[in-house]
Amino acid sequence: MEEELKCPVCGSLFREPIILPCSHNVCLPCARTIAVQTPETEQHLPPLLHRAAGGGGGGGDHADKLSLHSETDSGYGSYTPSLKSPNGVRVLPLVPAPPGAAAAAAPRGAGPASSSLTCPQCHRSASLDQRGLRGFQRNRLLEAIVQRYQQGRAAAAAAAKCQLCDRNPPEPAAVLCEQCEVLYCAACQLRCHPARGPFAKHRLAPPGSGGGGKGAGGGRKLPTCAEHDLENYSMYCVSCRSPVCYQCLEEGKHGKHDVKALGAMWKQHKAQLSQALNGVSDKAKEAKEFLVQLKNLLQQIQENGLDYEACLVAQCDALVDALTRQKAKLLTKVTKEREHKLKVVWDQINHCTLKLRQSTGLMEYCLEVIKENDPSGFLQISDALIKRVQVSQEQWVKGALEPKVSAEFDLTLDSEPLLQSIHQLDFIQMKFPVTVPPVPLLQLEKCCTRNNSVTLAWRMPPLSHNPVEGYILELDDGDGGQFREVYVGKETLCTIDGLHFNSTYNARVKAFNSSGVGPYSKTVILQTSDVAWFTFDPSSAHRDIVLSNDNQTATCNSYDDRVVLGTAAFSKGVHYWELHVDRYDNHPDPAFGIARINVVKDMMLGKDDKAWAMTEGGVSKGATVGVLLDLNKHNLTFYINGQQQGPPAFENVEGVFMPALSLNRNVQVTLHTGLEVPQCVKQPKLPNN
Repeated sequence: MEEELKCPVCGSLFREPIILPCSHNVCLPCARTIAVQTPETEQHLPPLLHRAAGGGGGGGDHADKLSLHSETDSGYGSYTPSLKSPNGVRVLPLVPAPPGAAAAAAPRGAGPASSSLTCPQCHRSASLDQRGLRGFQRNRLLEAIVQRYQQGRAAAAAAAKCQLCDRNPPEPAAVLCEQCEVLYCAACQLRCHPARGPFAKHRLAPPGSGGGGKGAGGGRKLPTCAEHDLENYSMYCVSCRSPVCYQCLEEGKHGKHDVKALGAMWKQHKAQLSQALNGVSDKAKEAKEFLVQLKNLLQQIQENGLDYEACLVAQCDALVDALTRQKAKLLTKVTKEREHKLKVVWDQINHCTLKLRQSTGLMEYCLEVIKENDPSGFLQISDALIKRVQVSQEQWVKGALEPKVSAEFDLTLDSEPLLQSIHQLDFIQMKFPVTVPPVPLLQLEKCCTRNNSVTLAWRMPPLSHNPVEGYILELDDGDGGQFREVYVGKETLCTIDGLHFNSTYNARVKAFNSSGVGPYSKTVILQTSDVAWFTFDPSSAHRDIVLSNDNQTATCNSYDDRVVLGTAAFSKGVHYWELHVDRYDNHPDPAFGIARINVVKDMMLGKDDKAWAMTEGGVSKGATVGVLLDLNKHNLTFYINGQQQGPPAFENVEGVFMPALSLNRNVQVTLHTGLEVPQCVKQPKLPNN
């Protein structure tokens, strides 16, 4: 409670507190300190700025009549620095008097000057009228509470001891520093708290005095009206929020205001305050319980921290033990490999030494035989000796004089992934129970179709705490059939190729983790292109093929036929495209048609069983060859310059096909796609089989 009884300016217990219009309180002497004179006037404040009635000693009236700018009027500095009260509240500085204020000072009987007072807590400004500080009500209730508090503290301080004494027992306290809140005996105060330096502005008071408020031990006086000293308060003005007397009402000052009986309003406000206190009491009770919870939380954090430290040490020790065991296994492998190499080399050394000794002995024997001069004896053994020498020579064939093993060890330990995993070793924050993942959100702005390919993108909702191990993307058959899985993995972007043209697909996605599979996302509808737009495919073309014009024009560097495929793949529907012959020299044999993805690329199209093509029939420079692939009827038809070339060239065409072309360096062809099917062969869309 003591903080409620301290002035926000001086930091001491309230002395003659007054109530400001903002409902905050301030000491009357402090109010004189922070009251300022507005710059519009050069006159002194009137002599009415004195202490409110009912104060203490007789010297107060003289102090109340002092000018607020006595320092400026005396010719000393024209600037007062900003102040700060001991309890940290900023106090606004006095406004300096304009130049020449001393010369223009008016006598005490002059007219009133404009002045104001700024609350040190909420910084609201209140103007002073001709009554000055007497216009603010005296907070006698707060003053009485301060007096009772001082009396209680004085009784407690009677037995107070110095808090810095080395003696045992300590000396009785002589003074209390209100800023340090420390009790000193006379000796300790001189030694530890001298009245100089930073302690010069500290306020020393008798123990328990709390700043020496006047009348601390005196009795309470019935409050009288500030305007009429002989009248007691009997009514309460609700509009002005202040008690008034009968004489105030008779003078008509509150004629149109809502005035009620003082006792009734007292009981009413007491009831309201009690009710508000009940709410504060409930909140204080909750705060105490919360503090207990926080203190328990401190203990739990400490215990859990120790548990986690022990768990972490155990896990790391287990990893170290596993690494040590694996290290022993690897060292055993190295030892076995070394022993094997050493054995092979020693065996080879022994074998080579034996052979060398045998060869050396044979050589020495042959030299001795050659030295003999007996022809008949020589011829008796020469055939067998020659064979022995030849056999000995054949023993040293290629590879016999090469080591069977190398000095290098063919053992490579790739520790980089493990080292990287160790560096990435970290805690997984699992603040919530692990349940199935929530519904993924399809990112429609990233979902698109291109020809017969669809691209879908999704993401998890924000603030999703459940882990996701992967996603399952499902797509129907393009004709309202059942969904089927087309992708399972961790990516959130997927492109599906090889779909049907002119078809509507429904797609949905769900996430899964160790707890199970989450719910499906919303279904997105994707429409593939009506007709195919494609180009020649440089990635699958033979290396001799040369593409230009955004991969729509093809020629070749070789005189041999080379194959190039289109970027589209067809498995359903009716498709038509054209190829314009830009160059046709020396009667080459270009081939136009369709092929499988694994067609042979270094021979004419149609020479193997993976391609179907047209190679002759009115093709020349400037001709346009049309290819009609009808997978509803499973046939292939060709056109030249818009004229159908007889019945379908191929029947029973089933599977997945890609547009194909073979040509050599004497031909240049340009591809045209996205064309409508010729009207004479347009077929209605057939249902899926």
